[in-house]
Amino acid sequence: MLARRLVWALISEASQVGTSSMIHDMALILARLVLLTLCIWVLCWTLVNLFRSHSVLNLLFLGYPFGVYVPLCCFHQDSRNQPLSTDCSYLVQDQLVDDSASGVGSLVKPKDLFSLLRESVKEQFNPSVTTPTHSCPLSPDLIRNEVEGLKADFNRRIKEVLFNSLFSAYYVAFLPLCFVKSTQYYDMRWSCEHLIMVWINAFVMLTTQLLPPKYCDLLHRSAAHLGKWQKLEHGSYSNTPQHIWSESTIWPQGVLVRHSRCLYKAVGPYNVAVPSDVSHARFYFLFHHPLRLLNLLILIEGSVVCYQLYSLLRSEKWNHTLSMALILFCNYYVLFKLLRDRIVLGKAYSYPLNSYGLKAH
Repeated sequence: MLARRLVWALISEASQVGTSSMIHDMALILARLVLLTLCIWVLCWTLVNLFRSHSVLNLLFLGYPFGVYVPLCCFHQDSRNQPLSTDCSYLVQDQLVDDSASGVGSLVKPKDLFSLLRESVKEQFNPSVTTPTHSCPLSPDLIRNEVEGLKADFNRRIKEVLFNSLFSAYYVAFLPLCFVKSTQYYDMRWSCEHLIMVWINAFVMLTTQLLPPKYCDLLHRSAAHLGKWQKLEHGSYSNTPQHIWSESTIWPQGVLVRHSRCLYKAVGPYNVAVPSDVSHARFYFLFHHPLRLLNLLILIEGSVVCYQLYSLLRSEKWNHTLSMALILFCNYYVLFKLLRDRIVLGKAYSYPLNSYGLKAH
């Protein structure tokens, strides 16, 4: 179950190799049928053996993640009206301009249960990780529409990271404990520690895959165009000129505006955000500094590596040593990759800003 995407990726890559011919297509179809039949046979054979030796309640734990994924991720996602489709297929720039000019957003059409289930199964085997493009729009409406689309795309990626990391930890570290016989003994403390380590490692690795540096730079550029407003107390800056906030105006840094009977001060060099919109302020806080997410991942991964080294030095049982060493082997590569990206991107972002307050290409 954990290797479902790896097997599907190998089949997809094999289907793109070589020239297209009838013999090649028939061989691919036959290989896919054999693979699908083998996977179904192994799952059925395993379920039959588990059904003979365990209760029905234990078998229900096998499908618990899928039962949670469908109502939480699919139905909740389809019920919201977003400017972008929820499958991360970003709109092209011409369509985005036309929709903004006409004032009509591309709303998500309601889907039936069968379509949602089919898309959910397809997403679990072949996830879509298409990176959106940033066009540096100069219209405030286009900038806000782009931010809304990026927020929806970022939330979808984070939701994918959380589900799949918990999915891995559930089947690797938690589910085996449900099938332990009454005559067997296991260390509860070590099992909980192993569960947490597997979840954190899967979370970091999936985050580095779904939130690459190019994608974080895209979010940073969009946040720099969006800007931020700082709410001020009543009576402050009474002698400073104040303006009425307008959605069609690009406000410079330091200007004071009034919106919804409150006074706000422009923080960024390029401000088109809605002053009272908390999501815009949160988006600017998260992505204004381009290395914030990368530094957070390095902090988490470095702390995990240090703790695992400490546990490895104190471990007395061979199974604990072997398990911790294997996890450390993967963490060393992830930490090296994060540190390499941090050094390179730190030098890249150290160049001076241009007139828009953004890093040059």
